[in-house]
Amino acid sequence: MADETVLIGGETLTPQDVARVAREDAPVAIHPRALERIDRAFTQIQSLSESGNPVYGVSTGFGALSTTRIPREQWTALQHSLVRSHAAGMGAPVEREVVRAMMLLRARTLALGHSGVHRRTIEQILALLNAGLTPVVPEHGSLGASGDLAPLAHFSLALLGQGEVTDAGGRTLPAAQALAAAGLEPLALGPKEGLSLINGTDGMLGMLALALLDLELLCRTADVAAAMSVEALLGTDTAFDPAVQALRPHAGQATSAANLTRLMAGSAIVASHRENDDRVQDAYSMRCAPQVVGAARDVLAYARGVAEIELASAVDNPSVLDDGRLVSNGNFHGIPLGFAADFLAIAAAEIGAISERRVDRLLDVTRSMGLPAFLAQSPGLDSGLMIAQYTAAALVAENRRLAAPASVDSIPTSGMQEDHVSMGWSAARKLRRSLHNLTRILAVELLCSARALELRAPLASAPATAAVTALIDPRPGPDRSPAPELERVAGLIESGAALAAAEQVIGGLE
Repeated sequence: MADETVLIGGETLTPQDVARVAREDAPVAIHPRALERIDRAFTQIQSLSESGNPVYGVSTGFGALSTTRIPREQWTALQHSLVRSHAAGMGAPVEREVVRAMMLLRARTLALGHSGVHRRTIEQILALLNAGLTPVVPEHGSLGASGDLAPLAHFSLALLGQGEVTDAGGRTLPAAQALAAAGLEPLALGPKEGLSLINGTDGMLGMLALALLDLELLCRTADVAAAMSVEALLGTDTAFDPAVQALRPHAGQATSAANLTRLMAGSAIVASHRENDDRVQDAYSMRCAPQVVGAARDVLAYARGVAEIELASAVDNPSVLDDGRLVSNGNFHGIPLGFAADFLAIAAAEIGAISERRVDRLLDVTRSMGLPAFLAQSPGLDSGLMIAQYTAAALVAENRRLAAPASVDSIPTSGMQEDHVSMGWSAARKLRRSLHNLTRILAVELLCSARALELRAPLASAPATAAVTALIDPRPGPDRSPAPELERVAGLIESGAALAAAEQVIGGLE
């Protein structure tokens, strides 16, 4: 599937399409149906340019300089100057997958035929993508209004043979050299083309699209981890009964509860205490797992809806309308994406927080229902997984800090012309960090719960959770550094292998 061509300018792209290009290097091409629209908008821009009337970004300066008229003989220089001047980012390069997603999505908007660029400009972007050439884009510089200006400008520099790129082998080299090696000529920009290249939400949208897929995987994995912990702590599955879930019919909650019921089905551990357990109910971190992860699923559904609309939108300013008008607008403002990313970071923080509470319960001899302290072989001599919980707690604390919304933190720019910005890029950046952390919190829980389930032998866990335990292979024994095991489990989560182990037994989880 990775080598199946993704077409832009035709059907609406999906987050899966974005991931195929960003992560799997799927090839990209312009849909044949888009060519007429692209050419028509280009012709309209040429006609407006010849009218003699001031046209923003064609015959005027930008932002607070929009009242400055630019002589016709300098129009091409204006576009090149715009790209160069806006490539003012700083910091470490953003991840290759983020830049590739951003390039794909900018080309997608241009191919919708509302920007007025020549088709060769879009083809140049796709040529870089298909050659595996990734512009070096610094992390800091976008405020998420007027688009992701600095990141998009850094990527656009490479189209002009300026700046730096990394090649398919990971080497960093001058863009001019990389273009020549790929048989490409530096692009010469026409009227409005520089502006159209940098005026969009493509960076934050690319990160949001990838985050949606990652959090979908993490929600299902969180259900697996919760089932294993509840089982290991001699908890009950009665709280997940569909009849009681129906009393409060949040969609995400019902999904998580159904997953937990399926994951724990057939557990000899749960059956062993079902009739003689004198506990009336389990702790919140066990009993309320579907309420917390379910609420995160509902936020995910909202964010998915935002992304779907944005993936079908032509984001540019000014925009070429079908009736030939060129209209200035605010569609570049990233606040819908900023809100969505901020909400997802809050959800990720809470999934991690409840997971860490179950880890603490598994390790505490006073609450773990007969498990050895810290799941150690010889408590006292051995510390077991004591410090793994510290790591989870540190990650939970960081995710709580990352849950503070970026989208409320507007800072005015450009001489107060751009006096309200979205900070959507920052919201998406911290969301990526949150999901990285959540993966590792869940890795701690999976390792601890797997070790605890093995310590419940000879009682057998549910077939699904047993399969995950076998994959993790916790190998109880004398103390050793847990760090390599934790990273290995994190890799099993990121690859989907941990989830797949359970699903191979009971079928796909929702």
